[in-house]
Amino acid sequence: MTTVRRPTFAGKSAIAGVGYTSLSRESGVSVLDLATTACRAAADNAGLDTAEIDGIVTYSLLNDSVYGQAVAAGLGGRPLDFAIDLSLGGQAPCFAVALAAMAVESGMARNVLVFRALNGRSGLRIGSTSYESLTSDFRYPIGFGAYPQYIAMWARRYMVETGATSRDLGEIVVAQREYAARNERAILRNPLTIDEYLAKPWVVDPFRTADCTPEVDGACAVLVTSLEHARDLRQRPAVIDSAAWTTPRGSGIDMSDLFSWEDWSVNCHTYLADRLWGAASVTKDEVQFAEIYDCFSAVVPMTLEGLGICARGEAPAFVASGATRANGSLPINTHGGLLSEGYLHGMNTLAEAVLQIQGNERERQLDRNDIAVVTSGAMMDGSALILTGDRT
Repeated sequence: MTTVRRPTFAGKSAIAGVGYTSLSRESGVSVLDLATTACRAAADNAGLDTAEIDGIVTYSLLNDSVYGQAVAAGLGGRPLDFAIDLSLGGQAPCFAVALAAMAVESGMARNVLVFRALNGRSGLRIGSTSYESLTSDFRYPIGFGAYPQYIAMWARRYMVETGATSRDLGEIVVAQREYAARNERAILRNPLTIDEYLAKPWVVDPFRTADCTPEVDGACAVLVTSLEHARDLRQRPAVIDSAAWTTPRGSGIDMSDLFSWEDWSVNCHTYLADRLWGAASVTKDEVQFAEIYDCFSAVVPMTLEGLGICARGEAPAFVASGATRANGSLPINTHGGLLSEGYLHGMNTLAEAVLQIQGNERERQLDRNDIAVVTSGAMMDGSALILTGDRT
């Protein structure tokens, strides 16, 4: 049995600021410009001068972004004491924040920016990109190359095992569009009915166009510091209460390593849940809202079940009951999710949780905004955080 250890930064570190650029289908500026703008905005949201930034963590996929050192130069601040550039995608945001918190707790840095920036629509589009790898000579001749195809196989396996239907996926999309209608950042804001969802064209079975996140140009950043320091800054701190990462056995060779996974009907959060909850000062029953990574609609029920919030096969009914909507028992993806707001590879999923805890979401602000679970990742590698308000 794995021993659960509470990270030393848990309860002692916090996210103190959030920054965005606008999200668009064509930014018209460089990725460096986007990154620098979002990072400045995060520091400003916290009420911190960029001269105080001494660490940066970022992540990119297929070289679609810029190095943290370049952003530090653009900010014109002090030399960096800590810098990490991760070669990861949507599994990274919660993990990147945990790395920043580790740096702060260890004394290597005091104020660390975590950002994701990309021209994901007008530049390199991950959803349609072929992945050259060790196994590509075997996959491409049979037409098995783009990322949505891998997720589709995995989602269909979940549906076979649990009895989930296309209508169940549609309920997720419809619920999140309700939030997006009140989110000025969201790319897709028009309300959607189930019938309209079912009339959407197929991308790859079981996904219609509305099941797939829209790729966008933009950037998002958060500022991580100690809880003690965050209390002296502008916003209510989002305390980092727990964190977990997983790379299950058989993962990591390349995009087709799904063929070595033991169970295609579960995702990374099944593997990290015990450590996440075991290290937290709160229980899953105390969680007041959730921001769930959702590059495709099927990720939401799999993650809810993986985290133990819903029993196996019960997440679709939970969503259909209205529980995930603003007046429900567990609001989920209060910005509309990646499915509506746009694909910043999950950084905006994390940022939304912080904004809710800060109390800065205006007409989308939840009344119960003190304890959140946030996830990053759709398939087997992934990470998660428990965030709380400052309750001392």
